[in-house]
Amino acid sequence: MPNTQNNFTTSTTGHSTILVIGGTGKTGRRVAERLTARDFPVRVGSRSGEPPFVWEDPGTWDAILEGVRAVYVTYYPDLAFPGAAETVGAFARTAVAKGARRLVLLSGRGEEGARISEDKLKESGADWTVIRASWFAQNFSESFFHEPVLAGELALPTGDAVEAFVDADDIADVAVAALTDDRHIGKTYELSGPRLLSFHDIAAELSKATGRQITYIPVTVDEYRKALEDNGLPVEFADLFELISDGRNAHLVDGVEEALGRKPKDFADFARDAAATGVWNT
Repeated sequence: MPNTQNNFTTSTTGHSTILVIGGTGKTGRRVAERLTARDFPVRVGSRSGEPPFVWEDPGTWDAILEGVRAVYVTYYPDLAFPGAAETVGAFARTAVAKGARRLVLLSGRGEEGARISEDKLKESGADWTVIRASWFAQNFSESFFHEPVLAGELALPTGDAVEAFVDADDIADVAVAALTDDRHIGKTYELSGPRLLSFHDIAAELSKATGRQITYIPVTVDEYRKALEDNGLPVEFADLFELISDGRNAHLVDGVEEALGRKPKDFADFARDAAATGVWNT
């Protein structure tokens, strides 16, 4: 049997580039770093990149796709948001027409709206892989939960519901495997961490890691939506908490082990490692 990973590596490093959309974000940055470390030529797709990439401006797509063989596709703010499926589908068709045969899509676990975007991408005729992940552990260190952790108070509309937070490093490892190894073509991987945690549990883990008291305060969705509005963030983010509060993802899945042959990283290990970087120092 031919070594498909080596075949792809040779053709990619010799003749083409892997495009990482959102290559400055939580998962995209990690994907780009891993690919670069393995000597794959990488192009980062972002508004500030050269050439720039803007989801809302199809006129920026051709240039960023020039000479690209594979694409890691992340969509901001979320695949389930209005208009996302049409935009992702149009981009996928453009990518294939420009010669990008392999598309790896970061999707949402339990998001029915995101499934439409997945289908649109598959209809492009690309060799596809879908990675479904829900809430990232790094949301507490690099994203919209960072400031609340620094303030010592997580006020969120999740009640006592549980979530299997997944580490962005695990997502990146699966994405890199899918971008570089033919064995992952046509696969859908659902990712989670190794255990279910409530936000009470999260607050306890963060308190232990930081050496400070982090408190979780349940609030209503309307209260959280108002807080988002006051801070200039999309109020639709409040609706995403339904992915936790209604229990649809309150079970573990084995996509990390299926794709990589190892267990996913635990939240406690993430919190310890993040705290060691000083990200939560006040």
